[in-house]
Amino acid sequence: MERLVALKDSRKGERCFIIGNGPSLKQMDLSPLKNENTIGMNRFYLMFPELGFKTTYFVSINDLVVEQCAADLQELDIPTFISWRGRQWVQPRKELYYLFTTYTGPKFATDIRGRLWEGATVTYVSMQIAFHLGFQQVILIGVDHNFATKGKPNTTVVSQGDDPNHFSGNYFGKGFRWQLPDLDTSEQGYIRAREAYREAGREILDATVGGKLTVYPKVEFASLFKS
Repeated sequence: MERLVALKDSRKGERCFIIGNGPSLKQMDLSPLKNENTIGMNRFYLMFPELGFKTTYFVSINDLVVEQCAADLQELDIPTFISWRGRQWVQPRKELYYLFTTYTGPKFATDIRGRLWEGATVTYVSMQIAFHLGFQQVILIGVDHNFATKGKPNTTVVSQGDDPNHFSGNYFGKGFRWQLPDLDTSEQGYIRAREAYREAGREILDATVGGKLTVYPKVEFASLFKS
């Protein structure tokens, strides 16, 4: 709790990019992000070697992801946030923060020392973390909000081959257990986040290439780096 207190408003007035893991990332030049504040999620670390840099922060909440990727998450040397449930797989280390996240009880937490609603997506949790850190502007990329694999939301499935839903076929590759997306619940969370940021005089923008999410104002990625 003391360490989470120290993070409160530590980035006040700055901007950050929350990086989803959609296939649209393959259509983007991410090199401008090298000197930006960034939040990577779930298995985005697979792209670190190609990028040549790591994200500023990292978040992974889903039990199936944390369990199967525990060794990778354990080795990350950047500030990392995982659910308190994940402590059985990822042991305490420097700059690892456990969060109390739940599946039920919709809310937007402006202080991550309390309970966070997961909103059926790690992206929503990242938005709450970004608010706690004090970011004035949050920009989404790679949040395609569209999955090639269809089925009943939240159903656990086992990947039968290359992953068509993320930037790499190896992301949830053959044999990986994962849960089908619940896009409706995610949208409910995204709307809550939009309103919370607006009420605080902050904003969330969406620079995803071809994304299907309509909750946030759209902005062209390249335009964010013009002097």
